[in-house]
Amino acid sequence: MLHRMKLRRLCVLGIGVCVVACLGALLWCVLAAGGWTLAKGLMAAGFLGAAPWLGLCGANGLLGVLVGARRPAGQSVTAPLPPTAIAVTVRNEDLGAVLPPLQRLLLALDEAGVAFAPWVLSDTTDPAIAAAEERAVAAFPLAGRLRYRRRTENAGFKAGNIMEFLDRHAGNAEFLLVLDADSQMTAPAVLRLVRTLQAEPHLAIVQHLTVGLPATAAFPRLFQFGMRAGMRSWARATAWWQGDEACYWGHNAALRIAPFRAHARLAPLPDGSTILSHDQIEAAQLAGAGWGVRLLADEDGSFEANPPALPEFLHRELRWLAGNFQYWPLLQRPGLRPMGRWQLIQAMLLFGSTPFYVVFLLGAALAAATDSVSPFPWRPALALTLGWVGVLYAPKWLAYAALLLSRMERARYGGTKRVLAGMAAETLFTLLLDPVTILAKTLATTRMAFGARAGWAPQNRGARGVRWVEALRLLWPQTLFGVAVFAAFGSAGWLAMLWAAPLAGGLLTAMPFCVLTAHPRFGAWLQQRGVAAVPEEVTRDDGRSMMRASVSSNQTGSRQNDAANL
Repeated sequence: MLHRMKLRRLCVLGIGVCVVACLGALLWCVLAAGGWTLAKGLMAAGFLGAAPWLGLCGANGLLGVLVGARRPAGQSVTAPLPPTAIAVTVRNEDLGAVLPPLQRLLLALDEAGVAFAPWVLSDTTDPAIAAAEERAVAAFPLAGRLRYRRRTENAGFKAGNIMEFLDRHAGNAEFLLVLDADSQMTAPAVLRLVRTLQAEPHLAIVQHLTVGLPATAAFPRLFQFGMRAGMRSWARATAWWQGDEACYWGHNAALRIAPFRAHARLAPLPDGSTILSHDQIEAAQLAGAGWGVRLLADEDGSFEANPPALPEFLHRELRWLAGNFQYWPLLQRPGLRPMGRWQLIQAMLLFGSTPFYVVFLLGAALAAATDSVSPFPWRPALALTLGWVGVLYAPKWLAYAALLLSRMERARYGGTKRVLAGMAAETLFTLLLDPVTILAKTLATTRMAFGARAGWAPQNRGARGVRWVEALRLLWPQTLFGVAVFAAFGSAGWLAMLWAAPLAGGLLTAMPFCVLTAHPRFGAWLQQRGVAAVPEEVTRDDGRSMMRASVSSNQTGSRQNDAANL
């Protein structure tokens, strides 16, 4: 098994190197003519910095489609389940939105003949919200089932919250299901996690692939349509080559309490601060202690909500960026396995590669503005752009291709026309979104390099509109940078501006994009036409259509019977 896993990992490395080499050859065709300049040096440096992430995207995209879904063994266990707790972690949340999904899950588990012990683990700091939490728990319909614990000291944030529960309140529970405030899971998905832990005693964490819930708001609707496709192929690929040293995302997962309590406890960072992004290092420490961490790459019954608008999305991304960059001093922590260290590096690459895209774009803009002799090399530049974008979005676009080739999958998404409409809308959405987020991450990385401290503020999960004043206050750097970049490209002619549009066009449209994708009417317009609908929405809508048809048929039959009686 170890030999097979080494071969798989070498396969990933080989594909990644080939991808980067091909892109490098295309870049050479762009840069070779006319000799080297500072601008061309910046473009080369930007490419080299982004290359590791591009290679990983290309490898995971290709492998994710080739290997397909592989359901792990251990699902046929029928022995009684060990005592299992459910922990829903909250911090300044509205329990009116959190508890109904938990109630549905508990009722479904009861119907399956298993009883879990549910807990709300609160780190709420606002006394008024804490009082509302207590009232909501007291009014929970399943009387006596739900237990509530609120910490007065929030040491360690979420990781500390869970560990304190395991130390003091877990009792005789052997397993723990961890849910976030926006998590939703079906009973079969939960039982799949717990049964896998039960069947394979070497596993400490079993993590489910989690997808976005159906959304009415335009931003999460379009984002999760693409994210769902990309994460499906990404998860299948990483499950294939990482094996039981997989990643952990901190929620919608089942833990074996004893090893987690013994080996996932987090020490402070060297500067004494608390680790914010706890999940990857917890998994790495468990794997280093000889315990397995498995990712189930099935898209079946595990959901979360996505940010309702661009401001919340940027805030979440910058929280994750700050947390992931804390992994740097942990790379030398003793006891980690090579794959555990790679998980930390991969988490940093996700955000650490973004400044290099800006460096490449600046180099290209500078070259366009200063090279008055050579005509813009639009043919090799176009080939490079198509190759770069194709590799970057390979996990998503190859998953789209697989979806279109499967009649069953197309039907789940509402048919070919709906799939194509969703793909087109999501692709435009992503091309406009990514330049905005890349510059935001670059600015945040720069601030951190100069000593800015990371924050971890509560999240707004409710759909809302965004006013133009808020969009201006948030996105003026993107807009000004976009104007400067396109002015530089404009000096080289319209072909250069056309080439830059997919890479930087989103900078110019940042503010209207932010306002439009948060507008309720736009979200309702997309929903009414089924654009970017996910399978759960299609199933729900089909059920409503069938219900309306049944009611209409019954009414028609009643009228016919009335006429016959007359």
